[in-house]
Parts: sequence; C-alpha cells; structure tokens
Amino acid sequence: MNDNIFSGLEKLGFNDIINVDLYNDIKTKKEKSSDNSKKISKQGSYLYNKEIICPVCNTAFKAKAVKTSSYRVLSRDTDFFTRYAVINPYFYDIWLCNSCGYASMKVDFFKIKSYKINEIKTSITSKWKPREYPEVYDVDIAIERYKLALLNYYVIESVASKKAMACLKIAWMYRLKNDSKNELIFLGHALTGIEEAFFKEDFPIYGMDRYTTMYLIGELNHKLSNYDKALLWFSKVIVQPGVKYKIKELARDQREYIKLNYLSENKIESKENENEKSTKDHSISKKNFINKFFK
Repeated sequence: MNDNIFSGLEKLGFNDIINVDLYNDIKTKKEKSSDNSKKISKQGSYLYNKEIICPVCNTAFKAKAVKTSSYRVLSRDTDFFTRYAVINPYFYDIWLCNSCGYASMKVDFFKIKSYKINEIKTSITSKWKPREYPEVYDVDIAIERYKLALLNYYVIESVASKKAMACLKIAWMYRLKNDSKNELIFLGHALTGIEEAFFKEDFPIYGMDRYTTMYLIGELNHKLSNYDKALLWFSKVIVQPGVKYKIKELARDQREYIKLNYLSENKIESKENENEKSTKDHSISKKNFINKFFK
C-alpha cells in the first residue's frame, strides 16, 4: 500500500514519511540492512584484486578474483551448473577493461587476435561509457558483465563455443533469479552454439571432451523440452566405448528420467509395437521374396 497514512503531519516536521509499510517495523528493516551489510563485508574478505593489462588498449586495471580457498560447493545441476555457498565465483568470471570496454571470460581474455583489436575499438570503445562497480558483485551485475562479454565475442566473430558458453552462464544466472523465461532463451542460444562447436571445433571445448559435450547437448535439449533429441544424444553417449563412467551414468539417469516423467507409457508402447510390426513386416516381405524364387 503506497498511501501516505501520515499525511497532515508535515507541519510538525514529519515530511519524509512516505510509502510506509505499517506492519514491517523500523527495527526489522534495520536488522535486515545490518545483516546484509555483514554478508557483503564477509564476501569481500573472500576476494582479492589481480592486476591485468588490457590486450586492446594496454591499460592496467584491477580485476576481482575469488580466493581458491573460499570455494564452497553446495551442489551441481545436471547441465554442470555449480551452486556455491558464501560467495559465487561465477559473478567474477568476466574481466572488463573500464577504459575501452573490452570484456570476456577470464580464460579467453588474452586470446584475442591482434587483427581483431581494431574491431573492439570501432564497435565497443567508441560507444563505451565507463562503469563503476561496487566492491562485491551480485547476480544482476554478473548478468550485465556476461552480456557485455557476449557482445564482445559477437563483435570479433568468435568461434561458436565462446558465444555458447557465455549464453550458458547467463542462463545459469537467470536460474539463480528463478527467471525461467530468460533462462530458457539463453539455454536455447547455448544449445545452438554448442551443437555448432561439436561439429566444427576441436576438443576439448572449455574442458569438455567429445562425450561430455554430447551429454551436455542432450541435457540442454532435455531442459528445452526437446525430449526425442535428448534421448538420441543420451543414447549415443551410453553406447560409445571409452566414455567416462560418471558421464555415462548421468546420460543413463537423464534418459530414464525423461522416459518416466515426460513420455507416456502409451507412446513408448506404441513405438515398441511399431518397431515390432516393422520387424514382422520385414520378415514376411523377406519370406515372400525368397518364396518367389524358390517355390
């Protein structure tokens, strides 16, 4: 409720009491604010500054990094998204030069080709407005920085895997916000790029071997409700020799999950009956074919 229930008290000096939540007391708000400040302060203690020289404009800047000893893994999702306690390393995965606007995932930052630098200066730096960030980043800042990195990848025409991985991480950030609409949009872009990379790029791709990439393509199809395609990719992983046990088990688990939860028994039975009928028809046809010459 946005009504100013204390209107009329302005003449007594209370002219700044507006948009009051009458039943959420001031003490509670102060406690919440204090708790949040403590949380931010604690997160700050897990960070350190790393000096970086920008390969585009040669400016020195400080990039925030998470101390390795501070990583606390809570769980991992089926598409390899890792959930962390205390502080989230994904928030600090993008290095950004505030002077020229060049940004990328830190693993790619120094890999820019010399002949691509001018493209950054022309398409990014010419429009760039320096941005000051707080000491500790949150999910919204992370999304902004990942999108800026994605724009840089697009401008310099990076390989599909780089754009796809940026899209995948943006999708994960939207997952943290429970924004399923935007999560699915970026999962879709990630799938398109990873499929292209699978057929056109050398492995490993961001640490993933061929079979791990196959599994990820299957799982992204699963999350996008492309169940038939997901089953196809999972089956390919399962029957391949030399696949890591963990990846093969993930593929088996996800294949069974889809069959149990998304494909009706009738549909599965119908497919099995169709296969049986096809086999039977083939046998009859083969028999008739033989009889034709040996009657």
